[in-house]
Amino acid sequence: MPRAKEIEKQMRKKEIEIYQSGKGYKAISKALGLPRTTVRAIIYKWRKHGTVQNLPRSGRPTKITPRAQRQLIQEVTKDPTTTSKELQASLASVKSTSPILKFANDTTLIGLISDGDESAYRGEIDRLVSWCSMNNLELNSLKTVEMIVDFRKDPGPLPPVILCDSPVTSAESFCFLGTTITKELKWEQNIRSLTKKAQQRMYFLRQLKKFLLPVKMLVNFYTAINESVLTSSITVWFAAATARDKAKLQRVIHSAEKVIGCSLPSLQELFKSLCFHPSDDDLDLRSPIKSTERALDTKSLTDILCAQETRCKGSKARSIGAGFKLFYYGVDSKRNGVGVVLKEEFVRNVLEVKRVSDRVMSLKNRD
Repeated sequence: MPRAKEIEKQMRKKEIEIYQSGKGYKAISKALGLPRTTVRAIIYKWRKHGTVQNLPRSGRPTKITPRAQRQLIQEVTKDPTTTSKELQASLASVKSTSPILKFANDTTLIGLISDGDESAYRGEIDRLVSWCSMNNLELNSLKTVEMIVDFRKDPGPLPPVILCDSPVTSAESFCFLGTTITKELKWEQNIRSLTKKAQQRMYFLRQLKKFLLPVKMLVNFYTAINESVLTSSITVWFAAATARDKAKLQRVIHSAEKVIGCSLPSLQELFKSLCFHPSDDDLDLRSPIKSTERALDTKSLTDILCAQETRCKGSKARSIGAGFKLFYYGVDSKRNGVGVVLKEEFVRNVLEVKRVSDRVMSLKNRD
């Protein structure tokens, strides 16, 4: 049975426009002169994938490359009497050369969508595609994912991004430079991965212990192999991690201490050494509000400060001294909350406070 003629792209777009105006399958079929089953198939594809473009199809890839096809057309155009053997010889010369493909790897694009306006975000995507094309780079749409971070109560569905005529898959999480980021901006999955990797590397530490290596050498091995995993992106996720997740990583450190036979820096001490200046060693990180007050006292240039792990329950604001006021939000006193500290002169200009969740809040200032 011969293959049916493919519906033109403009015709498919016109069908969707009529469908969005409120017309049914029967009316669209009569207006465009298309079978009702074809109309239903195109609308189903648009509702499921958000596009009327041709999607990637399964099957064996072609034996010759587009370059070889162009060369065959040129050969036949120059000399219509060219024989098949001569074309085969010409095609063999093309196949003998090794094509060079360049892929854009580890490229991340972040866009802010406000009031439902995606024009800036999609414009950046178009510019990225154009730049890659101009620089002989190829974007692989099958390995490209999109993650949407939306903390609204009733987030509406967003149309998928079309990259190289293919819709981009929406992901719940993705791994960026070894750090797993979820759309809820929580770190359980990332810490679970770090814990598993650190526990696997404990095997090598135990094997070295069996060979009676000196403690100093075991500590050096632990610092290079195990501790490097535990502190991977720790400045990003430590403040927002739950106590249970931190305890999982701390248990790995305790296991290493038993194997080596000496005390090792705790997870909090590792974070402190990477984030704070030595002069701030006396700050009490276990009490974030007190630490904030001390930091504000010693650093008079601070006007606005974002605070995490406030451990304050409710959605209120209160003065914390030294001319500063804390706007906070927390669901449970046992769970980390979020807060914003402002100088008194900025507090008077606050117009609106949005407490989205115990992870995200925003303040709108008159200036």
